[in-house]
Amino acid sequence: MTIKKSLDLQEKAKQIIPGFTQLLSKRPDQFTAGVWPGYFKKAEGAYVWDLDDNKYLDMSISGIGANILGYADPDVNAAVINAIQNGSSCSLNSYEEVELAEKLCELHPWADRARFTRCGGESMVVATRIARAHTGRSVIAFCGYHGWHDWYLAANLESSDTLNDHLLTGLDPVGVPKELAGTSIPFSFNNPEELEAISKKYGDRLAAIVMEPIRNDKPTAAFKAAINKVKETTGCVVIIDEISAGFRLTPGGAHKLLGYDPDIAVFSKALGNGHPIGAIIGKNHVMDAAKECFISSTYWTERVGFVAALATIKKYVENNVHEHLISIGSSVKKGWQDAADKVGLEISLSGIDPMAHFAFKHEKNLHIKAYFIQLMIEKKILSSNLFYAMFAHKTEHVREYLEAVNWAFSEIKAALDAGNLESKLIGKPANTGFLRLN
Repeated sequence: MTIKKSLDLQEKAKQIIPGFTQLLSKRPDQFTAGVWPGYFKKAEGAYVWDLDDNKYLDMSISGIGANILGYADPDVNAAVINAIQNGSSCSLNSYEEVELAEKLCELHPWADRARFTRCGGESMVVATRIARAHTGRSVIAFCGYHGWHDWYLAANLESSDTLNDHLLTGLDPVGVPKELAGTSIPFSFNNPEELEAISKKYGDRLAAIVMEPIRNDKPTAAFKAAINKVKETTGCVVIIDEISAGFRLTPGGAHKLLGYDPDIAVFSKALGNGHPIGAIIGKNHVMDAAKECFISSTYWTERVGFVAALATIKKYVENNVHEHLISIGSSVKKGWQDAADKVGLEISLSGIDPMAHFAFKHEKNLHIKAYFIQLMIEKKILSSNLFYAMFAHKTEHVREYLEAVNWAFSEIKAALDAGNLESKLIGKPANTGFLRLN
């Protein structure tokens, strides 16, 4: 198997695209540089074809969680093609945006209104803008990863490692106005004491609490109680970032299952099955502030995102897709552990079932991960140490994948025992966090 065309294009891309790709999570060096194909010419169902016409079963990031139904889903494609053929934009507005607003509020009865963008990061900017406009305050208390924009990276202005415990390390706030220092304050998930301390220090300046509903662990009762207490005592806005978790565990946001009481919830990724769409839904008294501040963009009115979201939600609800995602993801997690136990490898599992990951518990974990990716590529399977389930993933795909995982883990154990794993690597191990590539 050759991936020469993909590797040649990667070298060209390094020279003409600063940062190499538009999304950090799709950079080949986040997997195994020199082995990961990087570019595709076709994707359908659970399969991807690279530039050299190699066909892979994709058991990796599934469009970094965007393609919840599968690639080129026929029902979503039909809706999108129809929209394009009838004009995807013009001087008037798409009526489907009203339908989508109604549908999202129907799925979330606590919400009264919706605004739309075209991606998750800018949706979070809109949400924080609305919260600041509503409260007339500036400080955001946050937990987890919420994008690349100034309001979030400002947390690293006072200390360069502030964000290190929030998914990505090494995020340099270069280009972020230094005057924003002190406006974004992090706290740890399931740590009510940290949140209460922030409330005491910044209470009269606190605009919002921003957090994901779940990443690895479920929220504790004490943590949720602390969120409600801070909200009541300070009058801040609670924003739940559902960009990753949304539509994985239930139709709509995971917060519906976990007992949160948000004022705003933000969606993207799975909402449009790979087509650009972002949504900000919220309660009347908070969302009204959006009428007073300037939030506007030409391509937020484009039709494709709306029709893709409506088609995705329709198919999702009709097929109880969340049940399938949970089942498939659970099987994969169990398979990882069984394969590791069988050969005597130590791994740790984390993440919700539809969005799971594992880590090799070894000092050479990045080299082991690189070798694992390399071995799976040999079997024509795109795989890393994480798995995002799609509706297109079937039991036979899981069976094929886990057979390859068992083989790869046995090869890894043999190489570790022989002390020659690093010599077997074709590519370079993945970077940790955000590091410059060119």
